[in-house]
Amino acid sequence: MRQFDLAPLYRSTVGFDRLFSLLDNVAGGEASPGYPPYNIERTDENAYRITVAVAGFGENDLNIEVKENSLTVRGEKAAEDKKSEVLHQGIAARAFERRFQLADHVQVTGASLENGLLHVELVREVPEAKKPRSIPIGSAKPATIESKVVDKQAA
Repeated sequence: MRQFDLAPLYRSTVGFDRLFSLLDNVAGGEASPGYPPYNIERTDENAYRITVAVAGFGENDLNIEVKENSLTVRGEKAAEDKKSEVLHQGIAARAFERRFQLADHVQVTGASLENGLLHVELVREVPEAKKPRSIPIGSAKPATIESKVVDKQAA
């Protein structure tokens, strides 16, 4: 039997978590590592946070862009004057670009850089017209017709 790896879809989307969780449970896929590593977490019913490990990058080295339903995080270090020779480089400082597909009505509300982690805050704001609404059920009462009885003796 063939198995499909849904991890790339699950890793690069925000707001489709219910659908991809269901598909991921059926397929049993595992996430594959990439550079830079990141987490997608749900912080509230309609709030999410993407955390990207960007050790060695400063605020000026990072760019966050939202276009239509796509969030792009780019990192590129400016060329530095090297005064020393690196004997071992275990900390990757190469340029990167990560793209995340956002579900409809998911908006980026802010970003912060703290201890080498870039936090991007997102919220799903569904317009009132798109939210489900309850329709009250009324009882069907037959209409009554009132009529006046004309007294023949009074006439």
